[in-house]
Amino acid sequence: MSTKSAKQTAPPRRGRVIRNTGSAYTVRLDSDGAMINCRIKGNFRIKGIRTTNPVAVGDIVFVSHAADDADYITAIEPRTNYIIRRASNLSKESHILASNIDRAILVATLREPLTPTTFIDRFLATAEAYNIPAALVLNKCDMWDDDDRELAAGIHYLYTSIGYPTLFVSALSGEGLDSLRDLTRDRLSLLAGNSGVGKSSLINALVPDAGLRTGEISDIHHTGMHTTTFSEMITLPYGGEIIDIPGVKGFGTIDFEPEEVSHFFPEIFAIGRDCRFGNCRHTGEPGCAVIPAVEEHRIAQSRYASYLSILEEATGGEDKYRKPF
Repeated sequence: MSTKSAKQTAPPRRGRVIRNTGSAYTVRLDSDGAMINCRIKGNFRIKGIRTTNPVAVGDIVFVSHAADDADYITAIEPRTNYIIRRASNLSKESHILASNIDRAILVATLREPLTPTTFIDRFLATAEAYNIPAALVLNKCDMWDDDDRELAAGIHYLYTSIGYPTLFVSALSGEGLDSLRDLTRDRLSLLAGNSGVGKSSLINALVPDAGLRTGEISDIHHTGMHTTTFSEMITLPYGGEIIDIPGVKGFGTIDFEPEEVSHFFPEIFAIGRDCRFGNCRHTGEPGCAVIPAVEEHRIAQSRYASYLSILEEATGGEDKYRKPF
């Protein structure tokens, strides 16, 4: 039998997707750790999931060698989890950021650029929806003045009290990097955030030979400029791996049922158990326990506002919820 025929009849090889450039994928084979470049057929889709990227970094896949001497991803093992966002504000399709991860970490900043709390809450709610432990990293703490540090302390108190580890870090000064190493050690973690929050600088600090490009902040809009153009898994020298993805400008949720939105806000869900009605949406219904908790600052108004914005999105914009007080 010729070598070419043998390749054609060889059984599919199993591996993990470690890079996705949009048109090609790099798969690390389980058998020997070899890296092979793969493609997918134009009609390749995963049943039941309508996404712009049918294959994501972190996927466990099977690769076959075809007659055209190219390697193709032919199947994907069921995912243990994945984190997903709406592909665009006008799109009904979704985009999978990563799959089979142990933790989703959001990198945020208080200035240059400012990460809105709504963005933070949407990311955390999505992680809750897909059963992924999440954490928050406030980067560029070396730039903070007294007002910034007071704000950071409030954010730290808010999110740690809900149950999300929250770190202050600086890729420049090294502050908090040991805590970030502990958070990511021996895990597969997704590192996400707006453009310009310093993800690439953090990765370069954690992985000295990573050599990722970093960019400047736009003087006009005070927002970051994209430096990461594709998703990639990077091995950490102290154990574990992180998935670096391009900066995300917005975080639209998808496939949230209105009655489930409160489930993805742990503090709202816990207090909502005391509502008079089991299907209370916490927008002014009689006997609602959540609204008094917001008025009494037992639930942060910023979190409640984020909840309402997702609730509106979940109803397709048919209902515009306003604070009932």
